[in-house]
Amino acid sequence: MQKIPPATLLECEEYTITGGIKIVDRWFRTALDYSNPGAGEITLFARNALPNKKGNAECGAALPYFLYLQGGPGFECGPPENHPLTNFLFDKGFQVLYLDQRGTGMSTPISPRMLEEDRGGKKRSAKEQAEYVKLFRADNIVRDCEAVRHALLGRKEEEEDRKWGVVGQSFGGFCAVTYLSFYPEGLREVFTTGGMPPLVNDPDEVYKALWEKVRLRNRVYYKKYPLDIERVKDILRHLAKEDVRVPNGGRLTSRRFLGLGLAFGGHGGIDGVHHLVQRAHTDLKVLGHLSYKVLQSIQGNQSFDGNVLYALVHEPIYCQHRAAEWSALRTKPNDPEFNLAQSLERKGQPAYFTGEMIFPWTFEDHAELSKLHYVAKTLAEYTEWPSLYCEDVLAENRVPVYAATYIDDMYVDCTHARRTAGKIRGAKEFVTNALMHNAIRARTETVMGELWRLRSGEVD
Repeated sequence: MQKIPPATLLECEEYTITGGIKIVDRWFRTALDYSNPGAGEITLFARNALPNKKGNAECGAALPYFLYLQGGPGFECGPPENHPLTNFLFDKGFQVLYLDQRGTGMSTPISPRMLEEDRGGKKRSAKEQAEYVKLFRADNIVRDCEAVRHALLGRKEEEEDRKWGVVGQSFGGFCAVTYLSFYPEGLREVFTTGGMPPLVNDPDEVYKALWEKVRLRNRVYYKKYPLDIERVKDILRHLAKEDVRVPNGGRLTSRRFLGLGLAFGGHGGIDGVHHLVQRAHTDLKVLGHLSYKVLQSIQGNQSFDGNVLYALVHEPIYCQHRAAEWSALRTKPNDPEFNLAQSLERKGQPAYFTGEMIFPWTFEDHAELSKLHYVAKTLAEYTEWPSLYCEDVLAENRVPVYAATYIDDMYVDCTHARRTAGKIRGAKEFVTNALMHNAIRARTETVMGELWRLRSGEVD
């Protein structure tokens, strides 16, 4: 296995925030491409949270670590005080490290501007931009984790003290299983929440399953809010006739509006979309156009422009030696409800929202993504993606693994997740139809409490 050198600590800042939390912010330097050290370096940012009652940073350093890997791909961690997981792990006697994965937050964040030219002002071609983005998947995220672990824990005397636990939410769980595959020696234990990855070589089977979940969530939505059937269609007709722009200049097309269904898979997501539909429809009746407030809300609900990496690698995160080739589009069901033109013609029948899917037109309708259309096309056609998992290693796993799997998960298919858990030696599962994908935030005590009971060996 490739040996990962310690990351270089560049800067450290300590302070205390309300809630009795000591924060240690660290910036590290590490390789852009671990197989090619001459390719350059990136900066990684990690925010360490520990209970202030333990004293100063030196005292807190004695607490065992949990590394939190954020969902995404392409999203940074929020402030520790805003995540209920922080206090849950504090109460269990741990400190928590929130790592902004490469390309996100303060870890050399990817944007169209930074892709177009490097720090020295040298312009990159679209092909060079795509080559750069290829290095921002789970394999290198895990290498970054190892580099940071070596920097923080590498000098501990006891082998067990040089390990840390990982909590991986959604895509963070995918990264955790990559970690188990290639660097299990760095892990004390692993928790995944809605994050057991499908062990596939391309996304097709994944999206076929997820389209079914999206269909079911649409049925729930329209059963709960039947008046939205015509409201949604009125909005879609308006968008088909008018050139509507959100505040940053992106195009609000009918297909982009239907992308609001991305929220359907979380606690409160269906209600949130309804309130937006209701407000937008009222605008059309009263004003004859969509208000700035509604357009601002729609833009805020679709964070692609601020986190372009999410859209760029959303399908490639599944790929091993195969191309994604716009899998979500190719596997889209033929139901008339998913066909915009047909759904508008069918009186009393709904137009279905889409879910967590990226399409070629995503890179046309969104202002920042429209600058990366060729990059996205290149990534979609690329076939030489390296392996992300090693099933032989997972079959011989020795690291304790605890996985929360949600039966009705619209983002990570339950069947694939359970199949993967079954391939990881010793993995224990909490499977439920009572929680949604964002339970790690919305129902922290419930989901982590159940996983902790698995950890403690409690049985009924």
